[in-house]
Amino acid sequence: MIPVNVVGGGLAGCEVALQLAARGVPVRLFEQKPLQRTPAQKSDALAELVCSNSFRSANVQNAIGLLKWEMRRVGSRVMAAADAHAVPAGDALAVDRDAFAAQITAEIEGHPSIERVNSVVDEIPRGLSVIATGPLTGAGLAQAIAARAGRDSLYFYDAIAPILDGESVDWSVVWRQSRYDKGEGADYANIPMDREQYFAFVEAVLGGEKLVPHAFEEPKYFEGCLPIEVMVERGPLTLAHGPMKPVGLVDPRTGRRPFAVAQLRMENREGTAWNMVGFQTRLKYPEQKRIFSAMPGLGRAEFLRFGSVHRNTYLHAPSLLSEHLHWHDDPDLYFAGQITGVEGYVESTACGLLVAWQVLARLRGVELPPPPPTTAFGAVRRHLRGDGLYGAYAPSNINWSLFPAIEGGPRRESKGDKRARLVDRAQVDLAGWWDAAARIL
Repeated sequence: MIPVNVVGGGLAGCEVALQLAARGVPVRLFEQKPLQRTPAQKSDALAELVCSNSFRSANVQNAIGLLKWEMRRVGSRVMAAADAHAVPAGDALAVDRDAFAAQITAEIEGHPSIERVNSVVDEIPRGLSVIATGPLTGAGLAQAIAARAGRDSLYFYDAIAPILDGESVDWSVVWRQSRYDKGEGADYANIPMDREQYFAFVEAVLGGEKLVPHAFEEPKYFEGCLPIEVMVERGPLTLAHGPMKPVGLVDPRTGRRPFAVAQLRMENREGTAWNMVGFQTRLKYPEQKRIFSAMPGLGRAEFLRFGSVHRNTYLHAPSLLSEHLHWHDDPDLYFAGQITGVEGYVESTACGLLVAWQVLARLRGVELPPPPPTTAFGAVRRHLRGDGLYGAYAPSNINWSLFPAIEGGPRRESKGDKRARLVDRAQVDLAGWWDAAARIL
């Protein structure tokens, strides 16, 4: 059997390689280390955790905790290594990063069906291949991908605004209306601010603790997509004349136009997630929580995703990848991990599992039904396919807005009870799907 090429020895690439090899498929894993490193890498180990050592919440009633439960259920090698080298971290799963990377490296290098090739890959390989090179994909390979994708479908800098859980917004303060009542008015919601509240917000943004970008992350900002802290540095009224302009809006509580308005836009068709329009930022996550939660109507806001501005090479997966996660017009070319637009260690690894299953099904000449959208794996796939997406495609962690809404339940059901039902539904549906899928694979 001709080996499958896997390009990239991060979490997604290693998961793909180990899953294929475990089922007798020969793999050639291309990794540029030790010949060359990205600016974020510090060691020559595979599966290097370049940022935090945390895999985030272990609580199954958190979407990321549910995804980890599902990954264990299907035999993720990365998750097994993480569990083997866990360190105390409260509600989170954190790992000894050196021991974790050493185990994955040893499994790859010791597997008889995997050949590790230390090589800088500048072109898309020929033959059945999986590219899992992450958000810092090298210039040569990125250019080759961009040439095939079209420059408008491969992004090199990522400006992301926060996303809020719709149930956590105080809708007695925040009202739904489009500017000048254009359209049906259901797609936008508005956070009103009087003069005093607005200038307090500006001062908070100016004084908030911000991430200092690495040299390789510093983007040349587009004027239409500036971080909010850059805008306030240009003058205290810049936001009021930019993303927080109140024109065309009337607060129904007062019958007047507010001094400033922050707008929310529906992020999914169900209206359970709302994007803070124009609020891309380098504020640290705790600072975003503190400053944005002080805005009217957001005192109990739950953040499904925080804002960021950083270098992030990723594909417009909904248009470039097929239902089976291969290139739309090339069934021999797959992409996995953060280059597809998933965010985070766990989601990247889960994407690797989804791709590994599709490659196995292809090699076996069988059709593999996708995991149900009600599962965490299905939610990751739903994001990659753009299903239920209302706004523009952007990298995202897994969150409950990616799951189909659950019907029924008590009229005054708590958020915790609703999530418990989402978890129960996911676990039952995942077990049924995997029992059938495992027989195929």
